[in-house]
Amino acid sequence: MDRFEELQTFTAVVESGNFSAAAERLNLAKSAVSRRIGELEARLGVQLLNRTTRRLSLTDAGHTFYEHCARLLGDLAEAEQGADMALAAFGGGVRRAGPP
Repeated sequence: MDRFEELQTFTAVVESGNFSAAAERLNLAKSAVSRRIGELEARLGVQLLNRTTRRLSLTDAGHTFYEHCARLLGDLAEAEQGADMALAAFGGGVRRAGPP
């Protein structure tokens, strides 16, 4: 699975507070969100979330990982916004220089 999708899924679960809300936010099935989180935890070799039937909470490792994920995704959004602003400032795309 794409690591970017893993980060998005994990942060959506944390910020939404549960798998169902995260699935709705990401336009995915709840089972797909659960599977992505399970695969992420398996790849990292650490449990990120404590799950019960009534509650979802971050482990210590999950809290640290979430902080890094949120920062990375925020930086990416900021970079994309900067690129959009630069494009708007130049009034369009870049033209390829041809022969004189």
